[in-house]
Amino acid sequence: MRDYFADLHIHIGRTYTGKPVKITAAKNLTLTNILKAARFPKGLDIVGVIDCHSPEVIEEIIMLLKTDDLVELREGGFRFQKDVTLIPGVEMELLDEKCSGPIHVLAYFPTLRSLQAFSSWLFERVTNIQLSTQRIYESAAIIQETVRSLGGLFIPAHVFTPFKSLYGKGVKRSLSEVLEPDGIDGVELGLSSNTSMADQIGELHRYAFLSNSDAHSLPKMAREYQKMHLASPTFLSIQKALNQQDGHHIVENYGLNPFLGKYYRTACAKCFALKEGDVCIQCGSEKFTKGVSERIAELAGSEAPPKRPPYIHQVPLDFLPGLGPKTKETLYRHFGTEMNILHRVKEEDLKEVIKPQLSDMIVKARRGRLELEEGGGGRYGKVARR
Repeated sequence: MRDYFADLHIHIGRTYTGKPVKITAAKNLTLTNILKAARFPKGLDIVGVIDCHSPEVIEEIIMLLKTDDLVELREGGFRFQKDVTLIPGVEMELLDEKCSGPIHVLAYFPTLRSLQAFSSWLFERVTNIQLSTQRIYESAAIIQETVRSLGGLFIPAHVFTPFKSLYGKGVKRSLSEVLEPDGIDGVELGLSSNTSMADQIGELHRYAFLSNSDAHSLPKMAREYQKMHLASPTFLSIQKALNQQDGHHIVENYGLNPFLGKYYRTACAKCFALKEGDVCIQCGSEKFTKGVSERIAELAGSEAPPKRPPYIHQVPLDFLPGLGPKTKETLYRHFGTEMNILHRVKEEDLKEVIKPQLSDMIVKARRGRLELEEGGGGRYGKVARR
């Protein structure tokens, strides 16, 4: 048993032939580039790549298997060039008669055969199987049953985001209004919440919490992730970790301080000013995007939360003011991966290669001591320049 870093929500921007998958994602965000970037510069051990249902992505998986760059693992998943594990997945937009708004959900599959079977099943229920996060014309119950029948994992995505999430507009009070609680394998928190916020909702206490990047570009990979204690970096071990079986478990969640998320506070939908009354004090608009913190307060109960892994407010290098591309390249050249820089490199070693002000910010980020300005309304928070 050992610890592994895992980011289980990374989108594909384009196929290997250049066809769009996630239209809003970067053009160089291909499956192969994701796997290479996971190894360096990110230093991830396991990546969950969403959009693997897309036919040309499946073709690329098969091509990589033929060249032995990918090897299908006996316990599920695929090993890329011996040191990164791929867990293939799909994100769907659910809106059946029980939903009060659209919900994004994730499914992950252990084998090429199960992935192909789900893609064929999905083809009959979406408008364009090539694209990411398509509206699926099927009930939530049948989706959950189908994922389970193929040996997959079913996880509601970024559950507090104001738009297209379970607690955003998907349900009024309870997830059981739409989903079968026993058919959920874990819950993805999203960038504007953390463990202590989510655990104010009693019905979530039974589920493992995941913190993933939802990356739409290579640099955004691993802005949120988790450390998992596993027998091996495989689908089966991840499944056991979500259920705390046989010593498998999530050790720590690493995520943005919710202040840095785009939807932490209720804010003006036009100019992003934080709400201080019924009318925006900056532009006069009466339209606001409800913040995650306010939505959770509406749903909060009094149940005592379970004991959970620590949630560590990690600030990615991209969020640190004054730390540009050249400085990042210097850090990578000296210390290897981003995981090394964020977690392992000593403070005195950082100071030898970058400015003291920047090394001090990295160390303060590790300890949760940076001063932050709150985000809201669709605009990210930021690290204060002080």
